[in-house]
Amino acid sequence: MQPEDAGEPMDRALLVGVSDYRFTKRPHGVPGKLPAVENNVPVLHEALVRAGVFADEEIVPLQSPDFAEAARELQRVAREARGLLLVYFAGHGAIPSGGDELYLQLRDAQVFAGEHTVFNGAVSFSDLMGTVLVTSRADRIVVVLDCCFAGNAARVWEHFEDKRRVVLLMSVQANHRIDAGDPGTPTPYTKNLAELLGEEDGTTVSRLAARLRERMAEQKRRTLRNEPWEPQLRAEAGADAVKLGKEGREVPLLEPDGTGTSGTSPRPPRRRLPAWTAALWRRPRALAAAWSRARRRRRHSRPGAGGGTRPSRRILFRLALPVLLALGMLGVGLYGPLGLAGGDDTHCAPPLELRVLTDPDLEETFRTAADAYLTSDANTTDAGCRHTGITVHSAGSSDVVEALRRHTDAWKEPEGDEVNPQRDIGPQPDVWIPGSRAEVDRVLEEQDTDAVAELEPARSPLAYSPVVLAVPDHLAPEPLNEVTGRPLTTMIDALAGRAEDAAVRRPDPEFTDSGLLATVGLYGDTKDVAGGERMVAQQGPPSPTAGDLLCALPDDDAVDDRTAALVPEFLLVSGVDCEDITRVPRTALYPADVPGMDPVFVRVRWDDGDVDATARDASVASFHDWLAGDGGREVFARFGFRDPGTREPLDEDQDVDAVKYAPSPLDESAGRNEMEQALSAYQAYGGPGRVLFLLDSSGSMADLWQGPSGGPGLLRQTLGGLGADDEYGAWAVADTGDGPYETLLGFGTHVREDAERSVDERARVRDASADPHAALLAAFDEMEDRGVDGRPQLIVHITDGQHGAHLSGGRLTEVLDRAGASRVPVTVAVLGSGGCDEGRPDRRIAEVSGGRCLDAGDDVGAALHDEIARIGTGDD
Repeated sequence: MQPEDAGEPMDRALLVGVSDYRFTKRPHGVPGKLPAVENNVPVLHEALVRAGVFADEEIVPLQSPDFAEAARELQRVAREARGLLLVYFAGHGAIPSGGDELYLQLRDAQVFAGEHTVFNGAVSFSDLMGTVLVTSRADRIVVVLDCCFAGNAARVWEHFEDKRRVVLLMSVQANHRIDAGDPGTPTPYTKNLAELLGEEDGTTVSRLAARLRERMAEQKRRTLRNEPWEPQLRAEAGADAVKLGKEGREVPLLEPDGTGTSGTSPRPPRRRLPAWTAALWRRPRALAAAWSRARRRRRHSRPGAGGGTRPSRRILFRLALPVLLALGMLGVGLYGPLGLAGGDDTHCAPPLELRVLTDPDLEETFRTAADAYLTSDANTTDAGCRHTGITVHSAGSSDVVEALRRHTDAWKEPEGDEVNPQRDIGPQPDVWIPGSRAEVDRVLEEQDTDAVAELEPARSPLAYSPVVLAVPDHLAPEPLNEVTGRPLTTMIDALAGRAEDAAVRRPDPEFTDSGLLATVGLYGDTKDVAGGERMVAQQGPPSPTAGDLLCALPDDDAVDDRTAALVPEFLLVSGVDCEDITRVPRTALYPADVPGMDPVFVRVRWDDGDVDATARDASVASFHDWLAGDGGREVFARFGFRDPGTREPLDEDQDVDAVKYAPSPLDESAGRNEMEQALSAYQAYGGPGRVLFLLDSSGSMADLWQGPSGGPGLLRQTLGGLGADDEYGAWAVADTGDGPYETLLGFGTHVREDAERSVDERARVRDASADPHAALLAAFDEMEDRGVDGRPQLIVHITDGQHGAHLSGGRLTEVLDRAGASRVPVTVAVLGSGGCDEGRPDRRIAEVSGGRCLDAGDDVGAALHDEIARIGTGDD
């Protein structure tokens, strides 16, 4: 082992960036080169010197080293450091199917994927962490990980008793991949890190971590799963106060209470290694390296433990190598001898790790519950060791259901880039906690017969939270008996009656169960998809989660002040972290037809995963019992949930003005069919649309024909909102003796340029009058013949509004009856003033059908474009 000389305080920084990889071709190569990473090392080097964190000679830059070269340099730097050791790495990385380890890949890395994936030229983070704490005599080690899956390093850090010396900065939360960015600049995290290090008078690690989070949020950075990109920090209490900057590089050697400095406090005691380990330290590096490779292969040759992320050519994988030491000691088992601290000198074996997958709106709740369980008596042995470790992550609800139905084999062993749940969702879960029991039933009803995952749901849900319409207080109904017992659409109509500019927002029904449950109520018993979607129509995509929605509304005070949100009630009690944004106070309304969230605990068993089945079953059962017992109920009460049986608040002392103590009735849990039908209808509505244009071509349109605001010009402008998969057609409405219309554009899919050319060539004013009565009835027939398959449909009538007897009396009544029965909205664009006044035929037709009436009082072109954009899939 190394001599115990005191040595002079000496700081060292090792900056490793692997941008150039030797093996990049399939089947065994890494995904490709990382040109952005090549910029990271020089930029960070310059920033560290400029900020006074290190002198130039104290920094060792290492660009694209292979395994042996990196080991040599890292061993030397770790051995020399006495004060501060800073280690930075960016490069490719991979995780096995279980997601409970990081494999860090150097220049000569290769991946041999198969039943038991092997990562050559890579080292596990567990071995690195165990080795550095024995080898390095630095008072403080700061590790910076700018990488995909960086947050997965946190659980490894947490298992080590001497982790108080190690501060861990991670670029992103666990189980998330991130884009390397522009090849000509550093990666986004490192670019921000370098800029922040240059702040006047330096900064502490905790301040640096907080500012990094702020920067990434301000830049609206998102991970490749389209979730907020959130840098992470792990440090013992007080350790994050390490100062990095111009006032000097004193590195406190913290005692458990966070006091002390490198000059006044003794070095933390280092556990003496067993004799066999000390002897092994002196063995030739070649022998140790061989042992390391053998150990790594043994670990991943067990049934059910294999798998890994197969490379995607389109996505840049970046993982960080925090602290790499001697080649001879990377995998020789130091993690075992170091042990995990129990009490006194107790050596604790690494706890079995459970992977918990949940709904995005529930992630914070169950992460908090898992943290509480980890230190509870239920998870602690008599010797003070932990039985189980738990990693909680979330993924889009519809993606999870589809993966458990159709792609469990690909989840276990990815075979290509197209379908890869490990990449898109995360590691195979031991436990799944969806937001509704109906989600479990959806999987069980449609799961492939050859699925390699078996679901075992608990009988009872863990908690309950109604999905509410959270209305700004000043728009809440009076009397308060309107707070409960009414259909959602009725409540929304009443809200619009109290404020004409009121709006309603809902989270993404494909991403979170709360959004899908709200959608069940929006569509109602009549399954009026178009009507429901119009009630929550907005510019751009919906917020991914209910928490995101509540945080996004205050971005515009005027929007926040008039907008209601469909969210789970518990978020109005526990609140959401919106970075100190002040939101408009809201009152919860309880629709009678919106099912509530009732998260249920589901054990997920994977084929060939029986090596540790007994221990894993025991860990799963213990966690479930704790969640269902007093420990879990205390957490659920704190977050604002209700008892799943009585539907009363779990916190009897809850005093929140926004929520009603016992609204009645609360809708029962959702059924499988309700959820399935609502999601299918939503997906179809958001898919390719069908639009039929009726262009008034009668003689009275002559003065309203030319230019971009004329009839044909308006029609051409709207075509940008229609995509290649949308179906549409156009009729010239004028009764020339051959019928009420002529076809300008046949109904079907079109190339936009071809469609515009057809309109230009064929559209002309006819010397005839229009018969909108006959044309509209024919249009309803046309759309009805297209079938009721859930695809969004729209009839657009562009006219001057001069209909005379054609839309009066019995003829108008006939059109109104068909409009109300067809469920195809009609949007009327009247090229003149007063066409949409109260009682006018065009307005009545639009209102009955669920469409809009636009006239000179509106910006007709922009409003019509918006209507088409909601139906179509075009880019404009």
